[in-house]
Amino acid sequence: MMGDRNFAEVHGSGRIGQLSSGTTTIGLACRDGIVLGTERRATMGTMIANKMTIKLFRIDRHLGMTLAGSLGDAQAIIRLVQSEATTFTSNLLNANRFYPYFGWFILGGVDSTGPRLFSLEAAGGMLEERFVSIGSGSPFALGVLENAWKAGTTVSEGVDLAIRGLTVAMSRDSASGDGFAVATVTEDGFVELGSDEIERRRGHHARELSTLRR
Repeated sequence: MMGDRNFAEVHGSGRIGQLSSGTTTIGLACRDGIVLGTERRATMGTMIANKMTIKLFRIDRHLGMTLAGSLGDAQAIIRLVQSEATTFTSNLLNANRFYPYFGWFILGGVDSTGPRLFSLEAAGGMLEERFVSIGSGSPFALGVLENAWKAGTTVSEGVDLAIRGLTVAMSRDSASGDGFAVATVTEDGFVELGSDEIERRRGHHARELSTLRR
């Protein structure tokens, strides 16, 4: 993805003292809703600067958003769009394309046409996606998503897939780690999964892998 390439360029550009979310973020458009997922690590160069970084946000009842890139810039965008929508975000990024906000976003929600998923890059480009991953860990996560996502995937299946993608990315990308944040967006609204539910699903997947390897 364009966003992945640009993220790597900015992350390595040496913006001294800039806190970066490093990161792996995931979005999936499912048959009955949207799944969004991130890990929690923030980095500053080679240093792990924070292990509880929030990169997943509720925008409104039927809309959620993830961030990657410069943490300060990305959080500024989030604050501006908490009461706005996709077109506003794209226009804001595009208006600042010569002095851009260094943030890349996944925006997902449910409207009258059904589940909708978009990726937005720093210069304002916007693409509708079936599944997407952005950030330094995205090449690893995308391998999982490409292999397992299919038309008709349910939200429950998508949650398991997002957790698998994040797990693989965190095992290979040093800028990704320190836990999971996963949310679903359906007609019933935005719901963030609790840590117990995420660990239950991770444990189930680990047991399945162990059985297959015997």
